[in-house]
Amino acid sequence: MWARDDADPVDGNIYGSHPVYLEHRFDAATNTSQSHGVFLLSATGGDIILTTPPSSNVSVIEYRMIGGVLDFYFLSGPTPTSVIEQYGALVGLPTWQPVWGFGFHLCRWGYKDVADVKDQVSSMRAANIPLEVMWNDIDLYHAVRDFTSDPVSFPADEMQAFIRELKANNQRYIPIVDAAIAKQVNATDHYDPYTKGVEKGVFIANPDGSEYVGQVWPGYTVFPDWFQKNAQEWWTEALRNWSTSGIEFSGIWLDMNEASSFCDGSCGTGANLTDTSVPFLLPGEPGNPVTDYPECYNSTLSGPSGNVTVNGTLTCQLDTSTAASIVSRRGLGAGKQRNVDLNTPPYAIHNGFGRLSIHALATNATHADGVVELDVHNLWGLMEEKATHLAVQDIIPKQRPFLISRSTFPSSGKWTGHWLGDNFSLWSYLRYSIAGVLQFQIFQIPFVGADTCGFNGNTDEELCNRWMQLAAFTPFFRNHNVKGAISQEPYRWDSVANASRTAISIRYSLLPYWYTLFANASTSGSPPIRALFYEFTNEPELFSVDSQFLVGRDILVTPVLEPNVSTVSGIFPGRGNVIWRDWYTHNVVESTPGQPTLLSAPLGHINVHIRDGAAILLHTQPGYTIEETRQGPYSLIISQSAKGVAHGTAYIDDGISHPPGPNRILEFSSTKNAVVISSAGSFHVVQKLQDVTVLGVSSRPKSVTVNGQNVQGWTYEAQQDKLVVASVNADLNKPLTVTWS
Repeated sequence: MWARDDADPVDGNIYGSHPVYLEHRFDAATNTSQSHGVFLLSATGGDIILTTPPSSNVSVIEYRMIGGVLDFYFLSGPTPTSVIEQYGALVGLPTWQPVWGFGFHLCRWGYKDVADVKDQVSSMRAANIPLEVMWNDIDLYHAVRDFTSDPVSFPADEMQAFIRELKANNQRYIPIVDAAIAKQVNATDHYDPYTKGVEKGVFIANPDGSEYVGQVWPGYTVFPDWFQKNAQEWWTEALRNWSTSGIEFSGIWLDMNEASSFCDGSCGTGANLTDTSVPFLLPGEPGNPVTDYPECYNSTLSGPSGNVTVNGTLTCQLDTSTAASIVSRRGLGAGKQRNVDLNTPPYAIHNGFGRLSIHALATNATHADGVVELDVHNLWGLMEEKATHLAVQDIIPKQRPFLISRSTFPSSGKWTGHWLGDNFSLWSYLRYSIAGVLQFQIFQIPFVGADTCGFNGNTDEELCNRWMQLAAFTPFFRNHNVKGAISQEPYRWDSVANASRTAISIRYSLLPYWYTLFANASTSGSPPIRALFYEFTNEPELFSVDSQFLVGRDILVTPVLEPNVSTVSGIFPGRGNVIWRDWYTHNVVESTPGQPTLLSAPLGHINVHIRDGAAILLHTQPGYTIEETRQGPYSLIISQSAKGVAHGTAYIDDGISHPPGPNRILEFSSTKNAVVISSAGSFHVVQKLQDVTVLGVSSRPKSVTVNGQNVQGWTYEAQQDKLVVASVNADLNKPLTVTWS
């Protein structure tokens, strides 16, 4: 448990610290199960070790902390979802996301100037691939300094005009903010965020009170101390000045906030402050080209990737390596604290970099009131997230702040979303992204996603195709890659463009469902993305499934996670007692209870299925942007159970105001021959309900009524047992009843 700046290692500590676990116990004798959770509220570094002693079937958890208090909370469950909800009640529920945050986001490290960024926006529109938010990495900065824009490549007036053009088209803009603040190099160097910070005394110090100096992208740097009383005011002022100078952001991307530093310890004494180079070559620069071929690439072949099969066997050997995670007893030794060197604590935790100060701040760095970094290192990201959330709320009043952050800690979800960090363009990381998203549902940071198509290395057409479709069913959906790698915007390949259009169309049609799931998360802590066993707790065959997931209760996603295949195996929960229907055709799936089912999955197709008993409000006509989508009419799809029933809800508000505010809650209830919609709340829904589709109607009706009036605009398809009532054109602010007989 030590927040670490490292590119998505396997079996190693990473950007955040979350000392919480969920355990699900199944009793085969009684066919019952129970979940519980345990949370250690501690910012201290430490090892948490799960072992099974020899000749024992009982697992033991050891907490080996290097300080702090053992403050444990036990979450009684009894279901996985209730454990997560109880954890949310303890650490705080997730922030409300603005509705535009659910759109598709695009970024890369390496856009050379504002014209390059504008070209991406126009190319996406020319390809008719929806783009909601355009981002910039550190290329935006002047001298790689926070709160600036390069006067040559990204002049402020051109950036302001560009951002306003985006807004006119119902699109948004988000820039990056790094944790480190550049230190002025000489008397003629004027950098307000630094000088104002010095005036207000907001930077971390050395033990002797001198300025703690690290090294990051702009060269030698200092770091905000969020424990200082003036830090919030200073941070808000810096962000406000940036916004008024032309970078009129809609949200903020927080990076490097473990906090990361490239030198070991305070490195300012005697340093040449005019040297703004970093101690390594950046990717794509001379001497460090990103030349690796996409995984398993074969230059003698053509097609979406160069992957090949021989006699039906995949010859590509995917990267499945994992880091060694052997844990040995090192001795406790931390009990006597006298004369301890804070930079080398007596108990050396299993930090991936070894010493705790590597790629981080020295653990004797000093905060307000003498607090040392050793005790509060894991809190840095959380405290920056809170300060930024409050600042953005002040700068853009009456709107929900939108933040994405790298380093997180318990309760970060109150302030921010998260991306899964600097992953790799490998098939294994496509699969890991599912586990990462599921982890952060437990952590109460549900708005999360991976860098689509991979960040480090070079992707290929097939991997990017599959990844764009998978990521469309994760909460945060952004394509982003490293400087120097091949371009991977989804319009670059025809097949990826087609796959992206299909997946984004489904995502945008499901927007009312997504939005309702996140309203539930923000009010009760319910996880929007769920492991299969969360819903089917007594089916052990589901416990280890990490290749499929549920969006809410009702949408099952079965992505392709390996190259050069046209089928995928997926298990359909419920052991034959649940009817699963194909999203695209509405056909009932024929599956073997408790066993995997082989599904067709040609390139560009992702398998999506609807659970029975579902009632889902949809947008009928997905538009290019979220705003255009929301302006169109609604549809309702009902997937009845074998008993002919279904139920669902929808939460609707303006999608942007700081809640709570006016809202409307719709409730859908279906029986064998009727759909009833109730409506409550003060928010007025302008858009109409255009049509109602009911799956599971066993015979062709003789008549259909809407609010007691016979209608003619309906059809029935016997193969899918599907009744479609078109031209309903109903007011969702009023109750509605559709019947058939």
